[in-house]
Amino acid sequence: MRSIIFCILCLLLLFTWVHAQYQRRPIFTCGGNFTADSGFIGSEGYPGVYPPNTKCVWKITVPEGKVVSLSFQFIDLESDSLCRYDHVDVYSGHVNGQRLGRFCGTIRPGALVSSGNKMLVQMVSDANTAGSGFMASFSAALPNERGDRYCGGRLDKPSGSLKTPNWPEKDYPAGVTCSWHIVAPRNQIIELKFEKFDLERDNYCRYDHVLIFNGEEVDDARRIGKFCGDSPPAPILSDGNQLLIQFFSDLSLTADGFIGHYKFRPKKFKTTVAPLTVSTPAATTQAIVLNYSAALCQKKCKRSGTLESHYCISNFVITGTVITTVARGGSAYVTVSIINMYKEGTLAIQQAGKTMSAKIVILCKKCPFIRRGLNYIIMGLTDEEGRGIVGPQNFMLAFKAKNQRILTALKNLRC
Repeated sequence: MRSIIFCILCLLLLFTWVHAQYQRRPIFTCGGNFTADSGFIGSEGYPGVYPPNTKCVWKITVPEGKVVSLSFQFIDLESDSLCRYDHVDVYSGHVNGQRLGRFCGTIRPGALVSSGNKMLVQMVSDANTAGSGFMASFSAALPNERGDRYCGGRLDKPSGSLKTPNWPEKDYPAGVTCSWHIVAPRNQIIELKFEKFDLERDNYCRYDHVLIFNGEEVDDARRIGKFCGDSPPAPILSDGNQLLIQFFSDLSLTADGFIGHYKFRPKKFKTTVAPLTVSTPAATTQAIVLNYSAALCQKKCKRSGTLESHYCISNFVITGTVITTVARGGSAYVTVSIINMYKEGTLAIQQAGKTMSAKIVILCKKCPFIRRGLNYIIMGLTDEEGRGIVGPQNFMLAFKAKNQRILTALKNLRC
């Protein structure tokens, strides 16, 4: 009898303990404001599956004089090498802050650090594949208390260094974003040199890469260059007293990384520097015109050449159905459902089940003119984001059954 009573008491105590633990488990909602020295944030319903078609924003504030350090404890979002679908964005500051990184998949990034006492985290989910979401902890840290746990931060001493995590002992980790903001006195500029440089190689640096900007913000108009591969960029001189350097590694291949050194220079030290660009694309591509040009589109729209003459000089060759088209300025932004792919090149392919699609930019929206729902043969170039680029000089025409034989033969052609 005593043993039965003892077992009942044990079960009651166990139930009470489990209930207390459940009560203490944080309930994660879609976004919120957090003002504290430390805490946790997580996707709505974590560790359950997050809901589709949502956009959640968390604003974190730590005491003045400190910076926010954010560490992901767990992440499980729809996986994509470019995180185009479900993803988490992390920004330094609450308004118009620089983006520290975009993350998806299941590989945890390294810790991220804001430049001030505020950080914004935003999660977006689409209508399709979902996962358990994410949980992250944040804490207040001293501005220069970076150590080996994370990378990036504000650099305002007359000289210093920046390096990828794990340098030089081993390769940098996958899924990491580092952002260095170098600030010199107003009457000085910044000289930056890379001593060693080894990142995953890609013709358009779409994967692991370094971006360098004049100023303190991510602004394509002030971008100095985008770099990858194993050749160090040429020495860089800023236009003004600030430089922003961002390093990004995706969720696949890694490499040794880099170490760079900077120093402040007087403005008179500034000399003319040749424009910096990414590595030259493969021989099968041509110079890419990415921006709409009124002069370009005023020319008479006349296609020249044949399928055969355009095949080798095109970066990609596909047949597909136009499913969406949106006019922006003088260009047309098109989504194409792919029927057949004859030459993929560096075109970014999106896939849902067996259905594949690609984004195409028609530089001059009326040249060639396209209509939604019709099938086309599309030959063109690609930009650094993997979008197809079709200008008046490229080859595009309505797809007919008789073209199938020619395209099949060209697929086996060695360019």
